[in-house]
Amino acid sequence: MYSFVPTGVCAKQILFDVTDGIIHDVKFVKGCPGSLAAISKLLEGKPVEDIIPVLKGTTCGTKNTSCPDRLAEALEEIQNGNAAQYEVKPATSGFNPFA
Repeated sequence: MYSFVPTGVCAKQILFDVTDGIIHDVKFVKGCPGSLAAISKLLEGKPVEDIIPVLKGTTCGTKNTSCPDRLAEALEEIQNGNAAQYEVKPATSGFNPFA
């Protein structure tokens, strides 16, 4: 599972998984709920290499970026071997904030 904290957009966090180059379980925290839920459904099971060019450069209103554009940015970073900065790691101290 990956976690990306975008800047300049309404979403506060983007969670997703990539397995063998295929995207799964995309969830946007905050943002436009209907649109982002639809985008998440449309992306499910798609190859990352196909998603990036479709989402990259998408703008929102007067902004020069968007939530989908930021997701493309994170996917590009992962594709370029920079996945470690986005990986969600389990707590090692035994503390579970969800318990």
